[in-house]
Formats: sequence, structure tokens, C-alpha cells
Amino acid sequence: MSDRSAGWYVDDRCTNCDVSRQLAPGLVGEAGGRSVMLRQPRDEVETAILHTAAFACHTRSIRYPAGRLDTELDPFPLLLDDGVHLCGHNATQTAGANSYLVVRPAGNLMIDTPRWAESLAARYERLGPVTDVLLTHRDHAAHGRRYADRFGARLWIHEGDLDAAPDADRVLRGTEPVPIADGVIAHPVPGHTAGSVLYVVDERYCFSGDTLYWSRTTGDVEIFESVTWYSIPVLAASLTRSSEVLRFERLLPGHGQGVRLPAAEMAGRLRALTARIRDLPPRAPDFSRIRW
Repeated sequence: MSDRSAGWYVDDRCTNCDVSRQLAPGLVGEAGGRSVMLRQPRDEVETAILHTAAFACHTRSIRYPAGRLDTELDPFPLLLDDGVHLCGHNATQTAGANSYLVVRPAGNLMIDTPRWAESLAARYERLGPVTDVLLTHRDHAAHGRRYADRFGARLWIHEGDLDAAPDADRVLRGTEPVPIADGVIAHPVPGHTAGSVLYVVDERYCFSGDTLYWSRTTGDVEIFESVTWYSIPVLAASLTRSSEVLRFERLLPGHGQGVRLPAAEMAGRLRALTARIRDLPPRAPDFSRIRW
């Protein structure tokens, strides 16, 4: 077996963003509020899985002593589903958030942004021209303008978070759903921030930013209660308003685990989540309380 499959470790720069645990379950786990190696890879397949986690990690904390990561094992953009790719190469400026690339006949969409590099932009563009860069909220706005300019794309953000991207080309306003393109709807859901947005594509995929995620701890769709910067009551009102019109099968968050469920079950879980959070008291932000 290659020496690339021995000696892997997580260095002390880990910020507990959960990305490596999503991509390499069984190999990377959590202990003491950070990621740790559970065991070494047993074969080249598992070594490739660790490279996937390493190329996504925003601090490059997934390491091995044999040397630099093998760029031939960089899988990004990584196909997740029909036309939906994970960008990888998460950015420190977005707290390690996931970003996505959706391939569509009328022009591709980038939802939130990976770290900036010309080589990465060229890599994403090989899948076709990107016409729109959609920002879910202020925390994920880093590099949005740079990628949009590189692609010749329109940059979108909601007015509630406009100060994070004041030179956006398209500004979403109010709380009513807004068509972005054929089959692509922006659903403003203020709460996590004043300008948080869900983007739903073809009633199949929901790109939820930091508004919704699937918790492995609770086995359910959850909000980031302990890091809802703007207002939990406002978020509860947003989800009450939106839960009756949102239809999708796969949840693709910026932080936290994604999940695929039948659309009817997903709608039921959203209604139940809305009922659970209506009476939550405001709390001071505490990243350590997230129920991954």
C-alpha cells in the first residue's frame, strides 16, 4: 500500500466546520469540539476519500506526513446529483461553507463561493458558462464579486444583506418568492441574517445557506439556533410563511449535513420544524452548541 495511506492526521487549525466529517464519514470524526482521525485509510479508495475531505477543508487541516496532497486526487467540482456539483475548496472567509455549481442549459449557477483562485474558476467553467452567482446571505458573500466578474455573471443578494455585496448586479427585495431563471426560485427567509435566502431549483434541490441543515444528532431538519445572528422569531415567521410553498427533495446547506427525502416528507418536516421554533427564546450566539 502507498505511503499516502499512512500517517494521516488533523492539525490544530481545525475550526470544527464539519466538512471533512461529511465527506469522509468513518475516517474523520469529532472529539473535543474539533475533527479527529478515527482510523487510517485501508486502501486507495479510502485514501481518495480523504483527499476529497482535504481539498474541501478550508484550513487544509486534513494532512499526512508523506508530503503535499496529490492534485490528481482532487475531485472537485464533485458531481452530487443530476447537474449538481459540490465546488469543494471551501473558503476561510466563509467559515468553511460549502458552495455548489448547478449545470443548466440556459447557463450554470454558482451558489455561494469557494476560495478564490483563477485555476479554480477555470476548472468550474469547464462545465459550461456560469451566468449567475447566487449568494444565500452575508456570511457567504466573500469572493462573490470576483467570481461573477471572472465568469461575466450576475451577482445576486438580498437587500437585507446588501452591505456585504453593495456592488451586486441583482438585489432581491421583500419576502415574496422571486424567479431567478426558468425553474429557479429565490425564497427570502430573513432570520439567520436579515437577508438570508433559500434557492430552490426545479422543485428538487434547496440550497439553504445557513438557514436549514440536516442534523445527524437529531435525525431531522434543523435551524442553526445557536448562531442565528439576526432573529429566531423572524426566522420562525419566515418559515411559517414559506413552508407551505417550498417543495424540494434534497437539502444542500452551506454548513452541516445535507439530506434527500421524498418531497412530501420534507414538507412535513419543515412544518414540524416551524412549530418547534416558534417559541424558542433568543439566545446568545454559541458555535459550540450546534447539533451536527
